[in-house]
Amino acid sequence: MTILFTNARLIDPEAGTDSIGGLIAAQGRITAIFPGGADAAQELPNHGLSPDDVQVIDCGGKCLAPGIVDIGVKVCEPGERHKESYKTAGLAAAAGGVTTMVTRPDTSPSIDNPETLEFVTRRAQADAPVKVLPMAALTKGRAGREMTEIGFLMDAGAVAFSDCDHVVANTKVFTRALTYAKSCGALVVAHPQEPILSAGAAATSGKFAALYGLPAVSPMAERMGLDRDIALLEMTGAKYHADQITTARALPALERAKANGLDITAGTSIHHLTLNELDVSGYRTFFKVKPPLRSEEDRLAVVEAVRSGLIDIISSMHTPQDEESKRLPFEEAAAGAVALETLLPAALRLYHAGHLDLPTLWRAMSLNPAKRLGLNSGRLKTGAPADLVLFDPDAPFVMDRFKLASKSQNTPYDTQRMQGRVLETYVAGEPVYRRS
Repeated sequence: MTILFTNARLIDPEAGTDSIGGLIAAQGRITAIFPGGADAAQELPNHGLSPDDVQVIDCGGKCLAPGIVDIGVKVCEPGERHKESYKTAGLAAAAGGVTTMVTRPDTSPSIDNPETLEFVTRRAQADAPVKVLPMAALTKGRAGREMTEIGFLMDAGAVAFSDCDHVVANTKVFTRALTYAKSCGALVVAHPQEPILSAGAAATSGKFAALYGLPAVSPMAERMGLDRDIALLEMTGAKYHADQITTARALPALERAKANGLDITAGTSIHHLTLNELDVSGYRTFFKVKPPLRSEEDRLAVVEAVRSGLIDIISSMHTPQDEESKRLPFEEAAAGAVALETLLPAALRLYHAGHLDLPTLWRAMSLNPAKRLGLNSGRLKTGAPADLVLFDPDAPFVMDRFKLASKSQNTPYDTQRMQGRVLETYVAGEPVYRRS
């Protein structure tokens, strides 16, 4: 299918521009981009096309951007398919403008061997309408005792290695894994937390947690975990990505590590950018995430770090939990929230509040994750994959969790007023979602 998009507001995160124009997508790739003043009909002969050869989509001045590349999506296959499957996660991703899901290995059992990795890869290819790139576990069973067969797992398709929220507490094991990953050119994705301090925490320490009687963790635990990992990076020279930086106290260490030339990037979750610790008032377990929501001062510091580029990536950290896991006392309830469908409208809160412009948002949600994984996507340029999202940044709606495509509907944004909706999503030039 050849598609001509006209009258679009092109969001180009690489050039940092937001301008009216159009583009042509053919054979799964972007084949031409032209400015708003160009006559779309006259552009077609320049590319060997006639009007009969193409499907013309008038975007009506709505935004056309690279599809979101979402690092850190949990799909609950194998083991907990009742919470989320590749089919439902893929449908949720398409509805949310996510064209590439980078999935986590914290399944049951963990994705820690080539056989399990091949199983989930086949299931994803068969069921998901979007691209799926799997991560594999860094240690066997994510137990932090013995590293996995990193080379074999890379051969089987693993794009990165992570024990997710299980911190490898044994520094000797973690050092060996980083050293081996360095020799293979593998990316290690880590969860920077001091594991003893953060064990059992349900909130961030402070007056609010004390008032509610919740077990809490100091923001210093994140800085301590990051400091340790940075020291080991200096020792090994490995490629490293911190999955979630959520506190102001961790930012100076991250800035120094980057200034010292270490191969380090950092991400944060959309929940930590748009919510704070006060949102758990009333013991609302849909707001229980890991690490716990932080103070408003931390939230604003992390937003500024995204704006400046110190924090590279925004992700959904999509973590489905069923009703039985959430309808428990706050301390006992499972942590995590679904966010594949809510990532884009939640991120647009930062745009409407004046914190971030659209190219900066898409730099963090699309371009930077693609670059970190060595992908050619996340860009609006000739030759790039035609993975695209057409959205209206101003469309208002009230979030209804029961209308989400995910099997689990544990979103903290339920009943909240949102602004910004996905209209169409394309993967390799093929439509995978259209809002009815």
